[in-house]
Parts: sequence; C-alpha cells; structure tokens
Amino acid sequence: MDNTVVIGAQWGDEGKAKITDILAENADIIIRYQGGCNAGHTVVADGKTFKFHLIPSGILYKDKLCFIGAGTVIYPEVLAQEIEDLKKDNINLSGLKISPLASITMPYHIDIDGYSEDNAKGSAKIGTTKKGIGPTYTDKISRHGIKVQDLFDEDGLSKKLDNILPLKNKELTMVYGLKEYTKEEIMNLCKKYAEIIKSYVCNDWQKIFHEAIKNKKSILFEGAQGVMLDVDWGTYPYVTSSNPVAGGACTGSGFGPNVMKEIIGVSKAYITRVGEGPFATELNDEVGEKIRNIGHEFGTTTGRPRRTGWFDAVVAKYGVLVSGLTSMALTKLDVFDTFDEIKVCTAYKDTRNGDVYEYYPTNVNIHEYLEPIYETHAGWKTDISKIRKYEDLPENAKKYISRLEELMGVKISIVSVGPDRDQTIFR
Repeated sequence: MDNTVVIGAQWGDEGKAKITDILAENADIIIRYQGGCNAGHTVVADGKTFKFHLIPSGILYKDKLCFIGAGTVIYPEVLAQEIEDLKKDNINLSGLKISPLASITMPYHIDIDGYSEDNAKGSAKIGTTKKGIGPTYTDKISRHGIKVQDLFDEDGLSKKLDNILPLKNKELTMVYGLKEYTKEEIMNLCKKYAEIIKSYVCNDWQKIFHEAIKNKKSILFEGAQGVMLDVDWGTYPYVTSSNPVAGGACTGSGFGPNVMKEIIGVSKAYITRVGEGPFATELNDEVGEKIRNIGHEFGTTTGRPRRTGWFDAVVAKYGVLVSGLTSMALTKLDVFDTFDEIKVCTAYKDTRNGDVYEYYPTNVNIHEYLEPIYETHAGWKTDISKIRKYEDLPENAKKYISRLEELMGVKISIVSVGPDRDQTIFR
C-alpha cells in the first residue's frame, strides 16, 4: 500500500476509523497526527464495537506500530482509561508509541474550556466537547505548554512551572474566577502522568522514521475531526484547534509531504455536524430525524445527537481542494435503503440578492442568508448491506455515486454499506 492520509471531508464523524482500520491491515505504521480525546472513532470488527479517542485505529491488528504524533494533545487520565479498556479486550498494546513532543492537557485547561463553553452566549458558543483541547493548543502556541518529554525532566519541569503557573493562576482567578493550582499539585500530577505513559513514550522516533523511509515501510496517517473543522480552513470560529486537513499530517506526524502518496477523504452519503456553526443542508424535520435514527448519529465522545442533512457537494468540493484529495471513501450509503428520494445540494443561493455560490463561501456571517439549491435522486428501496461488489449495487445507488463523483471532481474509491469491516466495497 502506498503511504496514505485518511482525513474527514466534512465536519467529522464521517467514519474515518473504519476506513483507517481497514487500510491499516496493509500498513506497517499508523500515525494519529492531530487532535485529542475530543475525537471519537468507532470501529466494528467481527461484530464487536471498539471506541477510540486518541489511540490510532490500527491498534486492533498485531505487529503494527501505532504512533500518537507530536501534533496531538494528550490528557493522560483519559488515555489511561482507553488503554485499560483495550487491555480488558485482550488487545496487544506493545506497538503503541507516543511522541515525546506531544502536548499534555492539564486540569486547568479543562477548567477553562468548561467555563468558557458553559458561560458563552448565543453566537459566542462554539459547541466544544469541554475536554480542554482548545486551551491546551492555546498554551502550546503561546509557548506555555507542557510536552510529554517534560514529564520526565523534574528539574526542567520545575523551572518551566515557575514561569507558567503564576500566569496561569492569574488567568484562572482573575479572568474566570476559578481556583488556582499550587506548584506541588501540578508536579505531583505530572509524576502521575509520567507513570501512566512512560512505557509508551518513543524517544528513538527519528531512527524509526528514517528506517521506515529507507526500508519503504507503508505508513498510514490518521486525522481526527474534518476539513470543515480545521482551524484555518473550517467554518471559523466554529472549528477545532488543530489542522485536520492533509497538510496537518506533515506538521503533526514528523514526515514531510514527499512521503505521502495518497490522500483519501471520508464523507458520509449525507452530512452531519456536532456543535454550533453554519450548516446549509441541515434538516430539522422528520427526514433529519430518520437519518439520525437509522445512522445512529450520536457523538462517540459526548453522546450528543448530531445535526443531520442532505449531502453537500459544495462542502465536498471544498474539501477536495484544500486537502488535495486523490479519492473519496463514501460511508453509510445503506442509511438511504428505505428512502424514496435523496437530495444533493449543488450550490447555495443568497436570499438577499439572488447570488449563487458554487464554491464554499468562507465568511460564516453570510451563511444565515444562504439556502441550498438541490437536485433530487430516486432511491433504491432495497437492502444493500450484504452487497460486496460495486456492479451488484442497485442502479439508482450507482447513479447517486456517479453524480457525487461528478460534483466533487474526484473518484469514490471505497463504498461502505454497514459498520463492520466486511461491509465494504472497493472499486
């Protein structure tokens, strides 16, 4: 398998974990390159459901190196629970490695994230998972962050906290009215965190990566969230705090762009969103509820019901461009098995002046005035969950796929017709 990046081409929750899990069988190294425990990846293997938040989806295979990259943020207590859950299922974790350059989420990050979201009003509410991800990345960028390698350098950590903690406590108390932390508390926590992750920290990652390139090892790069949640390219400010786009695979993994050969976007046959922000094709009716219930559209991390809507080709075309997608994986096509008709958004119309947008308008302030322009496709009214060959799909399902390809400008190379590994069609 060529070195491949798997990214979400919508607002996350597209089924990336299943696609990553399938491709991981033929990969040697799987790298999670950004995000933190705010992500929820679900894999169904042999009828059993596994839920990942930070550990790469390829961990279910033996003899794979599963690497949590420098672009991620780690809350060790949540990671510890994820590790414990996998151990209970007798999953071998000997291949799990953590970059010493990954950032650590501290309790004060979670305090700030929770306060900010709970007290935000109206348009200021982002809809975060309140897992401390944004504040962790904020400290990373402001050079006040704690990295994995700091946990194992007591003297260096002590000096770092002498600079960081007075500023952080002032922020906690004077800006948010929250309790402050003593240096002793944080030092003790860091000792606890070091104990949790010490057996997984990979300090010889450079040697491993150099040898991987030299020996032509197959590398799979796994992103979290989706293109439309990218901090630079998404529906800002209703975005995550990292770069889920393909470019983030370079900055978050430790490999340059020349290593990556294929970039597979993952899209549902419809579209969903969790949290606030514009969503042109959202269905606040019985059709949206039907999609939600059949597709089990509830957050892996939060349990929140996802907002649902018809497939948005404007969003898809945008994702193809900003991530340089070479192909697309289309998931949950089977959700439409009972539908008489299926709609696809091909453009937006501005209700103020009649302007038509065929390309995604990045100014979120105008989205309240936009309405989707739809075309309607006939459903196939039959169960496709047992189909394994593309030519065996109903004619209307193939017509739907072909039209999406035409609108997006990229081939759909994988079609998922159910949650299990074997419910997948490769073209």
